[in-house]
Amino acid sequence: MTNLNSNTFYDEVGGRATFEKLSVEFYEGIANDPVLKPMYPEDDLGPATERLTMFFEQYWGGPSTYSEQRGHPRLRMRHMPFKVNPDARDRWLTHMRAAVATLGLSPLHEATLWDYLERAAQAMVNTFEE
Repeated sequence: MTNLNSNTFYDEVGGRATFEKLSVEFYEGIANDPVLKPMYPEDDLGPATERLTMFFEQYWGGPSTYSEQRGHPRLRMRHMPFKVNPDARDRWLTHMRAAVATLGLSPLHEATLWDYLERAAQAMVNTFEE
């Protein structure tokens, strides 16, 4: 007998299309941010958008393409070369909040996603220097 409640968060919120929209909307904000944009070596944010989409897909129960292509996420290690201070964290959250608002998620799904995003952003802070 199949458990009808076995859908992952990934499935419940619309799968790849939802996380792709989240990533695209997020990077539209990043593209014009004078603090965060310089943290991306590529002028074209398309590759970063794809990496974030794959990361979210994997984290929330979708395909494991991120790990297959890039290995373990190691978020803190990957962000260590950049000065992630509280201002950068808050800017990141501002752009992510705007992106999440475009998704039209149910209140429970939005709260679940936002809780993770806030915790992840806080975990990336690696300095309190300006």
